[in-house]
Amino acid sequence: MAAKKKVTQETEVKPKLRIKLRAYDHKLIDKSARQIVEIALRYNAEVLGPVPLPIEIHKFTVNRSTFIHKDSREQFEMRIHKRFIDILNPNQRVIDALKSLTLPAGVDIAIKSMF
Repeated sequence: MAAKKKVTQETEVKPKLRIKLRAYDHKLIDKSARQIVEIALRYNAEVLGPVPLPIEIHKFTVNRSTFIHKDSREQFEMRIHKRFIDILNPNQRVIDALKSLTLPAGVDIAIKSMF
């Protein structure tokens, strides 16, 4: 019988930056993601994304009246849009440009380096 040979593949771990964006307005988050991708491409870094993540929806139900009319209620919701961008093999110029980046108010950014 033929013996099965195990093939070992050594995968090279490449450094990458993972950028997570969160915002209430989808137009602001798309504009910010486009700005980050343009900065990364300007310095010849490989970019994966922006990848849209599921929208986080928080719903609230509130009585319209304070004392009576319990059947009369209002419903509100808050939508949080999320994206992430991976930058493969970032150089120091890309990191410095991302640190000095100014994003509009309402956009939360988290940069994590993975080596």
